[in-house]
Amino acid sequence: MACLIELLLPVTQNLDRGILDTVRSELTTRFGGVTLHLNSPAEGLWDNNGDLERDNIVVVEVMTDDLDRPWWTQYRRELERRLSQEYIVVRAVRIERL
Repeated sequence: MACLIELLLPVTQNLDRGILDTVRSELTTRFGGVTLHLNSPAEGLWDNNGDLERDNIVVVEVMTDDLDRPWWTQYRRELERRLSQEYIVVRAVRIERL
């Protein structure tokens, strides 16, 4: 069954158009397509030991028939390095194409 991979990239000073273009190119080359939700960054909220933390994020989506966990783990780590982030969320959801 197919998977939808979602990358939640925080909008920071390190996330510039060049990095987004590189991510787009890398994922399009590997998976044949990518969707970037750029116009309205989403807002992420979470509790950090009683303090409300807030991020604006860009959502990047890829559909694939095979979930290559080691590749995605390595790619997530590379994005964390590029964006100077402690952790970037990359999640997979099994989908059924209609």
